[in-house]
Amino acid sequence: MKAISIGTRYEIHNDSLKAYDALPAKTYTVRFAQMSGFYLEERTDLAVQEKVYGVHTEKVNKVLKAFALFQRNMGVILSGDKGIGKSLFARCLCEQAVAAGHPVIIIDQFVPGIAAYIESIEQEAVFLFDEFDKTFGEIRAGDNEANPQSRLLSLFDGTAQGKKLFIITCNSLHRLNDYLINRPGRFHYHFRFDYPTPEEILAYLTDKLGSQYHAEIEKVILFSKKVSLNYDCLRAIAFELRLGEPFEKAILDLNIVNTNAEDYNITLHFKNGDTMVAKNEQLDLFDLDSETYIYLWDDKRKSGVNAVFNPSNCSYDPGRGALILPGEFITLSFDGTPAEHKTAEEKEKLVPDYMTLARVVGRNIHYLTA
Repeated sequence: MKAISIGTRYEIHNDSLKAYDALPAKTYTVRFAQMSGFYLEERTDLAVQEKVYGVHTEKVNKVLKAFALFQRNMGVILSGDKGIGKSLFARCLCEQAVAAGHPVIIIDQFVPGIAAYIESIEQEAVFLFDEFDKTFGEIRAGDNEANPQSRLLSLFDGTAQGKKLFIITCNSLHRLNDYLINRPGRFHYHFRFDYPTPEEILAYLTDKLGSQYHAEIEKVILFSKKVSLNYDCLRAIAFELRLGEPFEKAILDLNIVNTNAEDYNITLHFKNGDTMVAKNEQLDLFDLDSETYIYLWDDKRKSGVNAVFNPSNCSYDPGRGALILPGEFITLSFDGTPAEHKTAEEKEKLVPDYMTLARVVGRNIHYLTA
């Protein structure tokens, strides 16, 4: 038997009771019991069993190096769409943090008073808020109460003892509190995760597939230029290809569906070297019977042309790194357009060579200085 006193209160525990001066370097989840309050539940350490692609390892090392030098709390935001590597990065970071001697504490639910509980842990530790925008953003505050994200701001500021590393993952930046974005005093780093590039898809599928299936990889890369494919999608596609299914057949049964058209930036290249463009045009590259009408302008927006084509006729050109539609599939019309002032001879020079279609991706949220 063990008797524990807290002030004037005594509690009786069995002989399995252990006392520590600090939390061991393990992984825990914050839990709450109605009668006894908050406590930590030990869980299996987060580990990465698969090959890590991209700059994950480099960025993980950067975060831990910075945290060792910080004299206060430090925060890291991991943002981007679902399935593109945020959780993998978080697992990598937490795995290395435990190896470096830091306990990792996962917060997967909001309970009033949780900020004060976290603040009471007075040692260097790592706190992971997975899907922060959902867990702390979908709860409505009561009357005369701050919303859950606002209640954590003073915690992130780091006025309490015990330096802490806060990691939050989010799918939607718009659902984060305004006082978290562009606040490097609270969150020093913000890593934005994008969809895999053709080069990353090639590397991933080459690793996952036997050589007998490598002929299918080019089809997947072409598909990725038409549809946003995350690593969850690539994992499922690789599994089906390993079963011996050709990509055209495998994609029909997977939970990867055509729910809406995508936006594209279109550039029309003429035989004489001129170009005309159209921005943010919605296209469905999988409708074999559709006929699309797009108006394109020159760089000065003084003249333009109406192009008629079927987007499903495009193909991926690895050399250009883009979807290409050959000129033979494009019909141009000048009648009734600002280009009607052109002479017949000038119009004859505007013979379409090819068209490039680039899927519009999210804006780069970081400032580029070069």
